[in-house]
Amino acid sequence: MPSNEQRRAAAKRKLERQLANRAERARRRKQLTIAGSVLGVVVVVAAVTGVYFLTRSDDDSTTDAKDATQSSAPAAAPPPAPVAKPALVNCVYKDSEKPADKPVTKPAKAEGIPTTGNDAKVSVSMETNQGPIGLTLNNAEAPCTVNSFVSLASQNFFDGTSCHRMTASEGLKVLQCGDPTASGMGGPGYAFDNEYPTDQLDPNDPMAAQQPVAYKRGVLAMANAGPGTNGSQFFIVYGDSQLPPNYTIFGTVDENTMGTLDKIAKAGQDDSNGPGDGKPTQPVNIESVRID
Repeated sequence: MPSNEQRRAAAKRKLERQLANRAERARRRKQLTIAGSVLGVVVVVAAVTGVYFLTRSDDDSTTDAKDATQSSAPAAAPPPAPVAKPALVNCVYKDSEKPADKPVTKPAKAEGIPTTGNDAKVSVSMETNQGPIGLTLNNAEAPCTVNSFVSLASQNFFDGTSCHRMTASEGLKVLQCGDPTASGMGGPGYAFDNEYPTDQLDPNDPMAAQQPVAYKRGVLAMANAGPGTNGSQFFIVYGDSQLPPNYTIFGTVDENTMGTLDKIAKAGQDDSNGPGDGKPTQPVNIESVRID
């Protein structure tokens, strides 16, 4: 039979484990939120050192988080290899509690969205006051996201809006756009689920969604405030970054227009949300987004 001293030692070890686990869960919750109402999109890397990422999400459920990183953090793995989708998919766009911040309707077509052939890629021209940004949308991996983006662009939803946030941390370099209110709180009045790479994760492995992956320079991805909260806000990666695989990658920036992003990045941000996190120093206004 264990002595009182042994029981006290065992109880102490159990308490220490509980406190450590609680702290670890709190740290991961903080890491995993990338879009928000207070401070923005976050990057999850290994260490806790300073303020990190930004991206607020669309609509009312926005939650910001910031995290920390060290320049010595190990390189993130690439996103999981995509599994081919059916030739036609159906999409679900749910009404949000918060109405659209600019007149717009949900995508008229939500069923039978093609993912192959000539429809696998969609070319888009985005004109900004800082220069052109060409986009190639990947319908094969994120058809519902692309369908929504094309619908919004066709309704001129992005025209006359501003890219309201930019980060410049060691492991996160993104420009965030798509909010007609330029507050990080705006959206189209509807929401939809994540696609690639989130849909490649093993649902029986909760740790998979917490492991950072590489969001490479030139990636176009959706901002969100958690599962099922994608709307209109998106971010463009202008320098290799690390994030948990919870932000749908739905396209890339054309290489011949990356110079526009480099120009924007060189001008910096105002650090209004903390070091390396704020509005672009030089305003970035989207004049038009057109399907080529």
